[in-house]
Amino acid sequence: MKLRFPMAILAAMTLFAGVPAAVSAEEASPGSITNLTATPKVPVRFAPQQEIVQDIASKPVAATADATIDPAADDTDHATLAAAVAAQPATIDDPELNCIAIGVYYESKGEPLAGQLAVADVILNRASSGRFPASACGVLTQRSQFSFVKGGRLPDVDTSRPAWKTAVAIARIARDDLWKSPAQGALFFHARRVSPNWGKTRVASLGNHIFYR
Repeated sequence: MKLRFPMAILAAMTLFAGVPAAVSAEEASPGSITNLTATPKVPVRFAPQQEIVQDIASKPVAATADATIDPAADDTDHATLAAAVAAQPATIDDPELNCIAIGVYYESKGEPLAGQLAVADVILNRASSGRFPASACGVLTQRSQFSFVKGGRLPDVDTSRPAWKTAVAIARIARDDLWKSPAQGALFFHARRVSPNWGKTRVASLGNHIFYR
């Protein structure tokens, strides 16, 4: 027994020395006995900055509800304002668009496209300013604001005329913010032939109109 005991110890040490280190359950093959005694793998942690970069890179960026669109970025869809006008449908899809188009038609038909767009933007700027009625139709029919409006009613338009189709396209471009306004922030305009001396900030001169904030 004295001879066998050291030998047993030696045999046991040899046996354990030959057994490979325990692996994780993920590394073990299915049905392997090592799955029963596997030790959990200790994950390697990234430094905080590495984790942030990895997390951002692996996730798509979701658009937020309050994200704003730079109108200048949309200008790249068309080489010119004329091309943008040509790409618009000639149909009216809501009363507000119809009112904007009527305003553009009666105030600026025959003007350069940039001037027509500026008129449309004045209508929309007024509607969103809090200083005028809150709709394009309300802006146009406000008393003593637009000379073509009589008795608070918008006049009829010959919708077969090319100038009307252009006005509809301009109105859509302005409403959908498809082209950068040539008269940023303008709320007023008048014809060149008059000088009302408003004392307002002049922002643009386009065609036969001068625009102010």
